[in-house]
Amino acid sequence: MPSGTGVLKKSLMAGAAVLAVASLGACASNRTAKTFEGKEPAGFNPLSVFDGDSGSGGDRPTISVNGYLWRAALDTLSFMPLASADPYGGVIITDWFVNPEKPDERFKATVYILDSRLRADGLNVALFRQVRSAGGWTDAQVNAQTEIDLENAILTRARQVRLSNVPG
Repeated sequence: MPSGTGVLKKSLMAGAAVLAVASLGACASNRTAKTFEGKEPAGFNPLSVFDGDSGSGGDRPTISVNGYLWRAALDTLSFMPLASADPYGGVIITDWFVNPEKPDERFKATVYILDSRLRADGLNVALFRQVRSAGGWTDAQVNAQTEIDLENAILTRARQVRLSNVPG
């Protein structure tokens, strides 16, 4: 049979533990956690319906990537295998693409979406080219006009997508 002092000690220890937990709760800050606020122009939000320039609003963070440029870049490069796509960073990287008509040449593209607005300077395309030689694939020069043409194709597609979403 337990002694009276043992029960008293256990009761005191349990009471001390409850007081310690309650006092720690009183130390909590009354400040709320910082969240992303829509102070910048809203961009592409993969968590919402694809609506281009407007974000979802509310408490969810928005991404500073223009949705029209993002969608247009994916559409324009859809013939190339996709290696990675980061909507938060605005980077699309394709894998090597070999044109069946020119099997000794292959291309790879990286698209950077730099702005949340639909602007020509909000997009940068880097194109890489390799040619097959006796020792395997070797890097080759890319015509600068080809990169410009690819950027223009993406911008044209972005304008088309935006116009198709205009109500009326």
